[in-house]
Amino acid sequence: MRAFNRLMIVMLSTLSLAACGQGKGNAVTDEEMTMGKADAKVTVVEYASASCGHCATFHAEVFPAFKTKYVDTGRVKYVFREFITPPAELAAAGFLTARCGGKDKYFSVLDGVFRSQEEIFRTGDMRSPLVRVAKSAGMTEEQFMACVSDEKALKALATRVEKFAKQDNITGTPTFLINGEKLDGEQTIAAFDTAIAAAEAAAK
Repeated sequence: MRAFNRLMIVMLSTLSLAACGQGKGNAVTDEEMTMGKADAKVTVVEYASASCGHCATFHAEVFPAFKTKYVDTGRVKYVFREFITPPAELAAAGFLTARCGGKDKYFSVLDGVFRSQEEIFRTGDMRSPLVRVAKSAGMTEEQFMACVSDEKALKALATRVEKFAKQDNITGTPTFLINGEKLDGEQTIAAFDTAIAAAEAAAK
């Protein structure tokens, strides 16, 4: 995974620029990973890192209820935006693996990466758990290695992170934008209830 050394240099430059932009709200591109009704009145954008422990906790403990209450009912369009936090190798490999799994499997692969964090941090072995996650999405180990060594995909990831972090002034994860209004850090369902109700009222 030598390509990660080059990626980390790019990522460090990206993160140093992250605080320079102004928030732009809810502009969503075709390359992004989304769930929910396309024309929902409320768009919730989450910035998260595949190596962020707080993000993993949110996705294990809060996101399922959030998805059931808001995404599955058509009240919210959910957009996931990738961000890189240390260790950058894990964040990058996790996102590349999720994208290589295909758009229809992106979120299930990412969930597998989040669930593997504890083992990776405890053992220091990133490759074995990620290979298992990749295989669960139908990839071979060879396909996984090709995926995380794809320099074009690495550069595309760096470009996405830089673009959106600057656009929305993102400096850490998790960060949420609810119709452009920012919530920093892990959130509870109660916090989403309040913020989404306000966004729905404003959108009427």
